Amino acid sequence: MAVSVGTGYDPGSKSSPARPRPLAPALGWVARGRGTELLIATDLRKTYGARTAVAGVSFSAAPGEIVGLLGPNGAGKSTTVAMICGLVAPDSGQVTIGGERIAGDASAVKRRIGLVPQDLALYEELPAVANLQLFGALYGVAGSQLDNRCAQALELVGLADRAADKPKTFSGGMKRRLNLACALVHDPDLLLLDEPTTGVDPQSRNAIFDNLEALRDRGKTLVYTTHYMEEAERLCDRIVIVDHGTVVATDSLAGLLARLPAAATLEIGVEEAAQGLVDCQALERLPGVQSAVCGANVVTVGVTSLGATAPELLGWFAQRGIAVRHFRSGRGTLEDVFLALTGRQLRD
Repeated sequence: MAVSVGTGYDPGSKSSPARPRPLAPALGWVARGRGTELLIATDLRKTYGARTAVAGVSFSAAPGEIVGLLGPNGAGKSTTVAMICGLVAPDSGQVTIGGERIAGDASAVKRRIGLVPQDLALYEELPAVANLQLFGALYGVAGSQLDNRCAQALELVGLADRAADKPKTFSGGMKRRLNLACALVHDPDLLLLDEPTTGVDPQSRNAIFDNLEALRDRGKTLVYTTHYMEEAERLCDRIVIVDHGTVVATDSLAGLLARLPAAATLEIGVEEAAQGLVDCQALERLPGVQSAVCGANVVTVGVTSLGATAPELLGWFAQRGIAVRHFRSGRGTLEDVFLALTGRQLRD
């Protein structure tokens, strides 16, 4: 799996972390500011024989923004990422970085891209800093600039004190962070991350989140693919959901949640003797109620507005002499949106 996307060279891969520190604002590692989209992917399509992997994906990402790319297995996420970074040529459609179209392996604009692949792309027998020096050299970074970039990248991911150690001695989380550093050493404008937290512990995952948020704050453009909905909820400014090779929704988290029929849920526990007194069909006729499911001693109600509907619901139970044992509220989640758009059927 390649990390270097600027030269067409494939380097191959083999398969209590320190807290990351802020990146030094030197050698161009500073915010370029939010604004016009850096990345524009337009109607990307790719087929492999009779199978359509991507059937018309379009989205954009701006400086200082993290865009999440979500979808079930086989939805076309990895193929889309491969087309964006130029590792796979689309059958049709185009990708532009800063207004310049990617065209062929030698396209100079590919040097503005950093790729963090799902499969680790590290030389296990080389010291950590030597891995960074190699990838930096592939992008033409040399001399004192390369030394400074390596030091900054290792500092960012909390591995400065392990620069001389070989990745074969690292934990899985440390390898993931070194993988990120290798993609950053040439100071790309666009960072593509394909499930970068796979198989890491919670501490390493939080460290990676901190790294990515620091990069966003410095004006980098990030495209982040993941299967973990809570990661997208925390990190992403906008979310693109793909299914069967097409975009089915693009919006902020708040915008996606607003598409749910029920914005919040109320779980109401009742006394055992009151089970037969709860009429869920009658509950569904109340203003603001979208759904009502009667279970054993628990009624789960979906509502459009928690504040407006909760008092009326409690009044409804009180008027009928139904004692409420507990009352718990929750909100719609990105997972709810995802399942509503892509279905609950298992994917291979």
